[in-house]
Amino acid sequence: MANDPLAYLQEQLDELEAAGSAIHPRTLEGEQLPRARFDGRDVINLASNNYLGLAADPRLKRAASEAAASLGAGSGAVRTIAGTMSAHRELERRFAAFKGAEDALMFQSGFTSNAGTVAAILSKEDVIVSDELNHASIIDGARLSRAEIKVFPHKDAEAAGRLLEETARPGRHQLLITDGVFSMDGDIAPLPDLVEVAQRHGAIMMIDDAHASGVLGTNGKGTVSHFGLDPLQVDVQVGTLSKAIGVLGGFIAGRKHLIQWLVNRGRPFLFSTSATPADTAACIAALDVLESEPDRVERLWERTRFFKQGLQELGFDTGASETPITPVIAGEDRAAQDLSRLLFDEGVFTPPIVFPTVARGKARVRTIVTSEHTEEDLGQALDAFERVGRKLELI
Repeated sequence: MANDPLAYLQEQLDELEAAGSAIHPRTLEGEQLPRARFDGRDVINLASNNYLGLAADPRLKRAASEAAASLGAGSGAVRTIAGTMSAHRELERRFAAFKGAEDALMFQSGFTSNAGTVAAILSKEDVIVSDELNHASIIDGARLSRAEIKVFPHKDAEAAGRLLEETARPGRHQLLITDGVFSMDGDIAPLPDLVEVAQRHGAIMMIDDAHASGVLGTNGKGTVSHFGLDPLQVDVQVGTLSKAIGVLGGFIAGRKHLIQWLVNRGRPFLFSTSATPADTAACIAALDVLESEPDRVERLWERTRFFKQGLQELGFDTGASETPITPVIAGEDRAAQDLSRLLFDEGVFTPPIVFPTVARGKARVRTIVTSEHTEEDLGQALDAFERVGRKLELI
């Protein structure tokens, strides 16, 4: 047999298994619903980012089907050659209005939106001041930009200001960047304080609103709306179309010259085929729902408060969560794996989150409530958490 130069990967996988850190995704059989079927088992689904239940909404499915029938299965090109369709521009106009920005640009995912934007607007002479718990896509974009990277303690605006002061140079651009809602802990960035710091130092203010768009603010407009800020105080708003919006893709919203620069220098935009007609039409339909049914967001928060309070009354450690993302912290990786497995056996699906996604000793299952869960769903899930939590001596 020929020598396998990748054999070392199997050794490293064996180490992950032994540590309880290996990832084994479950398979969804059917639609993304509050009660869904994974790996042949019907479970209460607390694993999805589908905050508003739009992934399976009949109006989105109908819009996608009609667009595919009339415009084709794919766009056939990158945006800068022949792949910009009228539907793309309509979606971008709608998102700009939704976010209170001058213009917006659709990318292939939230990840590429972050990574592509940071890398495009900075160079190796510049500096990035980044929250220590920012998303991996921000970290990758910072590295790709080759700018100097400075990390401030989580949510510490004063520390961010000190770093901006220390790294200021004539002609140097500075970027202050944060998640709006932090994806593992569910807490909210102190955006007003960060905006004040950025303005005081003349820095670019950028926010990744992936878990806030459709969740925080009026009609789910995001973190800027949540705090009642002027959208123009945040120079770059990034988000995803695959979470509360329920479809696929990402976007950047800001001033027109930012968007035009990304059209010219945003590598994911330049070198990847544009979104399908079906995805684009479904996103537009999702915005229609968001604007016409504010009760979805209100219901999301009602369900969130019910479930979060239930977990806390049982005695679980839910960390610093302020949003529908509610971690249940188990500690070591193996404990989180056991918690997830036993909950699944009880009919509740919430996956384990282990190192390196979270720090060692902070492994957890991450629960996400949606607007479409009923109190009966969540009550049954809490009963399962109580049984499993007592068995594992977490409560």
